[in-house]
Amino acid sequence: MAAKAGELKVPFIRDDQLTRCMRLRVQSLQQKNEKPQDGEKLLRPNEHIYRVNFIQQQNLCFLRWEIQLERSGKVTVTGTSQHWTPDLTHLMNRQLLEPVGIFWKKPGAMHVECNEADAQEFGERLVELAKIRKVMYFLLAFADGLEPAQLKGSVVFKA
Repeated sequence: MAAKAGELKVPFIRDDQLTRCMRLRVQSLQQKNEKPQDGEKLLRPNEHIYRVNFIQQQNLCFLRWEIQLERSGKVTVTGTSQHWTPDLTHLMNRQLLEPVGIFWKKPGAMHVECNEADAQEFGERLVELAKIRKVMYFLLAFADGLEPAQLKGSVVFKA
C-alpha cells in the first residue's frame, strides 16, 4: 500500500551484514566453548536484524503498522535501544524494548492480525525514539514456518 498524502511510510530493511556478524559471535562462543557475557542476547537461528531509517525525525504521529505475510506464521518484532557501532557492541537483554509487536496470519486467512494494544504502544514509543535516532534496529523472530523473504513490513506515521 502506498502512503497517503501527509503520511510517512518507513520500511523495515533486512540488515544481513549485522545478522551475519551476530551469528559469527554465537559460532565463536561455541567453538571456543565460552559463555556469553552476563546479560548478552545471542541471536537464535530464527532471529534476524532489521533496521528502519527515519528520513524525518520530528513531528511524527504513529498511525499504523503495515505487515504483510505471504503465508501463515508468526513474527515477533522487538525494538532495541542499541546504537550499533563499528565494533558491533554485543546486544544485551536490557537493550530489548517492551512491549513487542506480535503479528500472525492464520492458515487460509487474508489478513495479518496482532495484539493491537501492544502494537499501538510500541508504535507510539517509536515516535519518541525517532526524535533522537536516524536509524533504529529491530530483532525479528520468525515462527511457524515463516521466513524473512515472506515478510514485507513498514511503520506508517502522520508527518
